[in-house]
Amino acid sequence: MHNIRVTKTFRFEMAHALDGHDGPCRHLHGHSYVLDVCLLGQPNPAPQSPKQGMVVDFSDLKHLVNELIISRFDHAVAIKQGSTIHQRLEAEGFERVVPLPFQPTCENLLAHFASLIGPALPQGVSLHHLRLHETASAFAEWYASDNP
Repeated sequence: MHNIRVTKTFRFEMAHALDGHDGPCRHLHGHSYVLDVCLLGQPNPAPQSPKQGMVVDFSDLKHLVNELIISRFDHAVAIKQGSTIHQRLEAEGFERVVPLPFQPTCENLLAHFASLIGPALPQGVSLHHLRLHETASAFAEWYASDNP
């Protein structure tokens, strides 16, 4: 059997602000995020299985990522919990505010997404890497091999 990598791409819209940042990212602004989720595993060899030949069914992966990430972050505002802007958004009654215990940078979001996706994968399938595009020309990557 051979290990195979499979990747699915997800898109979502999200706003954030970087509390205390020394540039324009300290202001509330939004991005069209593109998240690539790459898994590693061996294709199912069982001839009687409806998943024969698959590392993971792409529809199962879609359901998992939608449940853990997209449904929570799409059209939401990610903000550092307890920050001034978090307090202001709550005082104004904004909906879909996602307070996080970290600065919502592309890098920190990736580590968080990895911590959500990895443990939820089926047995024998592992998270190989994630790539999160914040803009068309800027992205961050998380690799399992870099994070033992």
